[in-house]
Amino acid sequence: MITFKLNGLEVQAEPGWTILDTAKFFGLEIPTLCYMEGLDPYGGCRLCVVEIGEGKQTKLVSSCTYRVEEGLVVHTDTKRVIAARRMMIELMLSTAPMSKEIQDLASKFGVTQQRFPPRNEECVYCGLCIRMCDEQMDARAIGFQNRGYKRKISTPFDVKSEECRLCGACMYVCPACAARCGGPNADTDICNACLQVEPTCLETYGELTCWMYDAGRCGTCVQETKK
Repeated sequence: MITFKLNGLEVQAEPGWTILDTAKFFGLEIPTLCYMEGLDPYGGCRLCVVEIGEGKQTKLVSSCTYRVEEGLVVHTDTKRVIAARRMMIELMLSTAPMSKEIQDLASKFGVTQQRFPPRNEECVYCGLCIRMCDEQMDARAIGFQNRGYKRKISTPFDVKSEECRLCGACMYVCPACAARCGGPNADTDICNACLQVEPTCLETYGELTCWMYDAGRCGTCVQETKK
């Protein structure tokens, strides 16, 4: 077993487990978009970032790809981590503002402004469809093409693939395929229809540390400090 610190507590994990695997085992919620059980981790969306290290020697890593190490120090919900996740949500909103899943993430993390102009590409390049087609359907009908701003997902040479089985698995896993409830004629890029209350223990302790309820959303820790 590998022993390390997770949000200040000493925990143990199986060799080969990632930080995300361990967090899920201990009931800690880390948001993900490009991760799905049964598919190889990709680490593309960066929503699952956590902070590792101590003092000034800390850095952000994707928890779905970073394997636990002996003596590792991990914090899953520091102010730096929350700020990074909010920034990634803003970027994804500019790419696919009609995605219900991304809109729900914006509401959950209190993203109420959009500082990047919408591009409406309706694809966040999470690679879920490619990995599903390759690893589960064994078809390899689609893949990434080009780099940078020209990057896209398509069939080889943009022609109809004879390997495609029309199974629809790529659409099933796509986070941008389910349209937001506001419809295509919404007035704003961010609907915040499901906006939640700001996590309370983030300001009190510097990270979400409540282990008794849905982390950071009950307000109990702030009430206790006022007594």
